[in-house]
Amino acid sequence: MTELLNRSFTHFTLNPIKFNSVRGIGTRNYVSGAVNCVLTEDKKVSVVKNGKDSLEICGVINGMWQTSGGWGKIDRDNAVDAMLSYADAGLTSFDMADIYGPAEDLYGLFINRVRRERSPELLEKVKGLTKWVPPPVKMTSSYVRQNIDISRKRMDVASLDMLQFHWWDYANKGYLDALKHLTDLKEEGKIKTVALTNFDTERLQIILENGIPVVSNQVQHSLVDMRPQQRMAELCQLTGVKLITYGTVMGGLLSEKFLDTNLSIPFAGPPLNTPSLQKYKRMVDAWGGWSLFQALLKTLNQVALKHGVSIPTVAVKYILDQPTVAGSMVGVRLGLSEHIKDTSAIFSLTLDEEDVKRIQEVISKGKDLMRMIGDCGDEYRRA
Repeated sequence: MTELLNRSFTHFTLNPIKFNSVRGIGTRNYVSGAVNCVLTEDKKVSVVKNGKDSLEICGVINGMWQTSGGWGKIDRDNAVDAMLSYADAGLTSFDMADIYGPAEDLYGLFINRVRRERSPELLEKVKGLTKWVPPPVKMTSSYVRQNIDISRKRMDVASLDMLQFHWWDYANKGYLDALKHLTDLKEEGKIKTVALTNFDTERLQIILENGIPVVSNQVQHSLVDMRPQQRMAELCQLTGVKLITYGTVMGGLLSEKFLDTNLSIPFAGPPLNTPSLQKYKRMVDAWGGWSLFQALLKTLNQVALKHGVSIPTVAVKYILDQPTVAGSMVGVRLGLSEHIKDTSAIFSLTLDEEDVKRIQEVISKGKDLMRMIGDCGDEYRRA
């Protein structure tokens, strides 16, 4: 996975997609996008739906990629205590994956603490969104079932709230077999909702046309990476599938910490000492470079000062305000640092027309990442 993230983006090409080939969507298994995601006024609660499948999630989701290593040593007890603090503050949705080190195990410990020490009302609100990232091998029913049972055991739940499926190689059509088996497990009650992560628009359309009732697609989306608002958003509007976004604060690059810094001078700025900072710095370089990124940070800082919030709060709110977005990820460094106050402020922040215009003026100066990288998730595809 690390190798793929470190690749050059320049080898990707873009194929045109015509959405008028979408047939049957919106009549049989799918209802209109206006109904498929029910939102409170501030998006603190989103209900992603597809037919009879639905899940209520928090609009800001606690991302647990940091437990996979590279951010500092995670102490199990401190991490679970931190998860309880986030849940008590109303940040009740947690995103993880089978490949995120001990993330699913930590969730299992956490959910048992909630069962023992918190009210049934809080337990009902807590949601665990996990991902399955298999190698592109033959997707038999027994293989899929075995792997989902592993996640259920690690997370100590009878039914996974959401299983988000990732696939490395589109040339291998086994992803459709896997999703059909996952749908069978959903019908058995072992999964509540089936979703995707890092799928592009073309493959999302194919999946929907094959009758797979996915409720969401988790994709990289930030003020620098606005690719999801192109083809993907159009298809989401047609079908009601919603987006869950990650990389929305770019691992911390979109923060006061990197304002007025010059990373071209060795040791002059904050170190890029985590996998996410290194990953998203490459995205900045592809988008327009550090000088343009500083212009974006300055604009965000002006908006943040106007509203008495932080730069990350503004950055997340802008993305969360996009009509097709049901939830945005904010990474948590469990037991190492916390940002509950800034995260909670997202829900009370309202960006006015002037704020939006100022932000759009800056991001419009960036390069078209769709042409440079490809559609959503193409940065993870095998060459």
